[in-house]
Amino acid sequence: MEHIVIIGNGISGVTTARHIRKMSDKRITIVSGETDYFFSRTALMYIYMGHMKFEHTQPYEDWFWKKNNIELKKGFVTTVDHTNNQLIFESGETLSYDKLVLAVGSKPNKFGWPGQDLDGVMGMYHKQDLENLEKYAPDNQTCKRAVVVGGGLIGIELAEMLMSRKIPVTFLVRETSFWNGVLPAGESGMINRHIRNHHIDLRLETNLKEIIADENGKAKAVVLQETGEVIECGMVGLTAGVSPNISFLKDAGIELGRGIKVNEYLETNIPNIYAVGDCAEQHQAIGLRRPIEAVWYTGRMMGETLAQTICGNRTAYKPGHWFNSAKFLDIEYQTYGWVFGRPQEYEQQFHWKHEDDTKCITVSYHKDDRKFLGINTFGIRMRHEIFDRWLTEERDVDYVMQHLAEANFDPEFYTTYEKEVLQAFTNQSVTV
Repeated sequence: MEHIVIIGNGISGVTTARHIRKMSDKRITIVSGETDYFFSRTALMYIYMGHMKFEHTQPYEDWFWKKNNIELKKGFVTTVDHTNNQLIFESGETLSYDKLVLAVGSKPNKFGWPGQDLDGVMGMYHKQDLENLEKYAPDNQTCKRAVVVGGGLIGIELAEMLMSRKIPVTFLVRETSFWNGVLPAGESGMINRHIRNHHIDLRLETNLKEIIADENGKAKAVVLQETGEVIECGMVGLTAGVSPNISFLKDAGIELGRGIKVNEYLETNIPNIYAVGDCAEQHQAIGLRRPIEAVWYTGRMMGETLAQTICGNRTAYKPGHWFNSAKFLDIEYQTYGWVFGRPQEYEQQFHWKHEDDTKCITVSYHKDDRKFLGINTFGIRMRHEIFDRWLTEERDVDYVMQHLAEANFDPEFYTTYEKEVLQAFTNQSVTV
């Protein structure tokens, strides 16, 4: 019986296993050193905030794996020996495979800061990070201040988590405005104000110089690069992005870039070895997408696609139109299609913001033919399937704005803003 081994029990690896099982009776083993069972990584923050327990983040009961004949092995792989088709573990054990799926995920970025490996310094990606957070920042008496380094989605989530326990937070962001490499200026500015309105000490254009240890080897303060200011703290969160977790593969003969290089079929340069999820790097980016995408739903789609190939139906990965969603404290964010932080030469953007400074929309369209390119929404829920269809149909921006109410997903008795948005868009068009 063909043996499929999957390293990694995140959404990519588990989806691959589940879909292989739906289509075949192959032997499947999932290897993980992080947890015994699959859990929702995006839900870790809600455990710390008291909204759920860890077992609530596990979509499948413990008996699910045995019932579906999926073997689970706990352990860290140190070597992939593709010549002999086997894995070597930290413990010295070995495991043979016929086909290998690398779904090894990411790890928080570190940039060589002095003190970055001290106790009390952590990312916010793994279950172990959550355990460290409970150890070093259980309350505002143990941790009188926290410092979060890095202004992306994980950074703002960690700041929100800490604030939920009334731990004061200093938030270091090296850019001139929060996440302005992704968000247009109007949106980024609104989120800056929203962060500060939640009493988070946001420091823009500020870099970490070093982390200072106390006598026990635990972080006690940070030093800022620009001013030399020392900020005392009980913990430091490093959230300046993530990188594929591939260091153990450097001598495995598998082609690496920033991640594990794959073709459109998610195949590596070694026959019968594949990569999925945020460790996989496309040789050629798909459309405007980045070669590596650390996004939950793309990991799931890769797993579904690869299962087809492994079960004999070789299938190319086609992720479709870009979309994503997140929360900035209590403002929900959605994006469909492409809205660039710095508009492209062919791109026109329309921006509307509500007077309460917590809701806004940015619509992107082509300057010449007015084709709709994408939309960002903050504080107003929109329907994914509507925008996905409009993008596929290549609707023009005028059609989208006229029919915007069809995409609204807010509950029946919520205030709607489409008329106001359309009027502002019409006024801008007349002015232009």
